[in-house]
Amino acid sequence: MKALLITPATKSVEIVDVSSLDDIKAMIGFDTIDSDEVGPEGDRLYFDEECFIRGDAVTGRFQVDKVMPVAGKGMLVGSADGGISFKDVVTDVDALKERLVYL
Repeated sequence: MKALLITPATKSVEIVDVSSLDDIKAMIGFDTIDSDEVGPEGDRLYFDEECFIRGDAVTGRFQVDKVMPVAGKGMLVGSADGGISFKDVVTDVDALKERLVYL
């Protein structure tokens, strides 16, 4: 399914294809993944749960809307059933860029 990978080190957002939580973990680079709902369409922001205690292991920070800032890479993925199942992300790249702040 289609997802959006946020890389704050390069200030980029790219469309990627994922099929499982393992794909998300691999692209973010860590196994300790958490998520927050972002927007009314069910999109969720996946990120490294331990991003702020890793120190130099992550580079760059970003924030989507008023969600807590995240260090390192993040991924926006569509979800259903309160985040239990995945689907294509609803938000497009340009709309995300308008809501995204690099810190």
